[in-house]
Amino acid sequence: MAVITPLIFPKAPLELSKKNELLFVRCIIRKKLLLLSPEEWVRQHVLHFLNRQKQYPLSRLSVEKSIRYNGLIKRWDIVAYDVDFKPKILVECKQATIKMSIDTLFQAASYQKIIQSENILLTNGKEVIYYPINSVESISDNLDSIATY
Repeated sequence: MAVITPLIFPKAPLELSKKNELLFVRCIIRKKLLLLSPEEWVRQHVLHFLNRQKQYPLSRLSVEKSIRYNGLIKRWDIVAYDVDFKPKILVECKQATIKMSIDTLFQAASYQKIIQSENILLTNGKEVIYYPINSVESISDNLDSIATY
């Protein structure tokens, strides 16, 4: 599968470079070149979407931080924080070829126990599942339903 595959997210102005036949992307949060894996392709599009379309300042986006859960070190993909630095959206990214499943939700739920975000977003770049936690809003598969900063 090619890393660069069309996604449902708006086209992102990614800074790509090639070195020794490998493709790299400059992360807008980590400010460094990363190997462009299929999952990183999705993750970078989500970051740009949250920043450009949903107005989250880059300072309110955090990427791939480690947490300890049940004695294991886990690493979540993205957390978007609100103006008071409370977790607003916990994002779990998968590569486009991996279907969203109950296992994806369980993975995000294990992070949610620690992070306590207001919303959970699961995506493989081809589909999104947006879960508002403790809200009257319903689960959505629409990018428009994702919380704005």
